[in-house]
Amino acid sequence: MVSPVTVVKSEGPKLVPFFKATCVYFVLWLPSSSPSWFSALIKCLPIFCLWVFLLAHGFHFVVTRGSVKRIFAGLIFSAVGDAFLIWQEQGYFVHGLLMFAIAHILYSAAFGMKPLDLKAGVVMGLISGFLYILLYSYLSGPFTYLVGVYTALIAFMGWRAIAGIQLCNDLWTWTKLSACIGALLFIVSDLTIAVNKFCFPVPRSRVIIMVTYYAAQMLIALSAIESRDEDDFKKLK
Repeated sequence: MVSPVTVVKSEGPKLVPFFKATCVYFVLWLPSSSPSWFSALIKCLPIFCLWVFLLAHGFHFVVTRGSVKRIFAGLIFSAVGDAFLIWQEQGYFVHGLLMFAIAHILYSAAFGMKPLDLKAGVVMGLISGFLYILLYSYLSGPFTYLVGVYTALIAFMGWRAIAGIQLCNDLWTWTKLSACIGALLFIVSDLTIAVNKFCFPVPRSRVIIMVTYYAAQMLIALSAIESRDEDDFKKLK
């Protein structure tokens, strides 16, 4: 198994643009009340940097490996969703929701259906069902169904990420653990959005949403590196 130190040495430099772009977002902290193309660019810039992070491993690496290609496509839809959410008060919230729903489908496909781990699926189903019941009384109109479908999709994505780690059987890798943590952080981010938008104001909601969101996307992008040969890392030792 590749050590975390080796991973940091190999992948850390490629993530420097992402960390810088994330810092730019939090330093500028553009108000969501005055949406503009510039604020959309600043918000999407960290995700653009994750595109570059994957492409830094080679264009051939991205286009020839199914799981990597799906994660890359998920990042593209995420960036489009980010842009739509800049104008959510102007009626584009549903558009953003749709883009992220597609991203979750792509991430789920990237994580795959093996191992199945039905126990994890049942647990995620119960948790997501409970959360939807809590949100249901605050929902109205199309959101009653849209939020339900979205909750099911992100819960499914979380299940597929969790199923991959197999801690008890010692069959996990750092990339699978990265996918698992990333998926759970994505759920925290989206749950905070839902509670803040439909239920009641969440203190420091924007900080919680964006910190967990950027961390989630970075970890999911990192999970794509599983497709590389461990020999590439061993050369760095």
